[in-house]
Amino acid sequence: MRIPPVYRRPSWQRFFAGAAIGGVVSWCIFIYINGFWQETHTKLIREQQDTINELKNEIKIWQEEYKAANKKNIEQITVQKINVKVTNWEKYDLDSFSAFQVEDAVKEDISIMIAKDLETVYKSKDLIKKMIENKVFKINDKRYKLDVKEMVVYTTLSIQVEMHYEK
Repeated sequence: MRIPPVYRRPSWQRFFAGAAIGGVVSWCIFIYINGFWQETHTKLIREQQDTINELKNEIKIWQEEYKAANKKNIEQITVQKINVKVTNWEKYDLDSFSAFQVEDAVKEDISIMIAKDLETVYKSKDLIKKMIENKVFKINDKRYKLDVKEMVVYTTLSIQVEMHYEK
């Protein structure tokens, strides 16, 4: 059996040449379209990566600010400092150093309230008041007691006391 010599006919030669040229042209078009799509998608991916990186940085900044705000709030809800003020020390002809010593002694007595939360300090305000009022101070051979006139419980525990002779 013999294969017919089709390759010698011009119509078949044109068909095969057209198919070959069509294949090359279609391959070039395919490469161009695929490259264009690839470039478009690469650009989109880069933009999305940039957006993701920016959002990650924003998240990091927000988290740091959130942690700082939480730390600040935690500091605000605890007692940080104690202030004691003797209001009438001039009435008993005391010097300012003696008044300072009394204030310092009271601060020392209630220093356990530092770093306690405000609710605990507020609940124990009567105990603080009794601690201050039950203590007797000896200054210049005279004995003095304190009366709590005002107590403000906040991040700074402020106490105003008045002195009087012990009875």
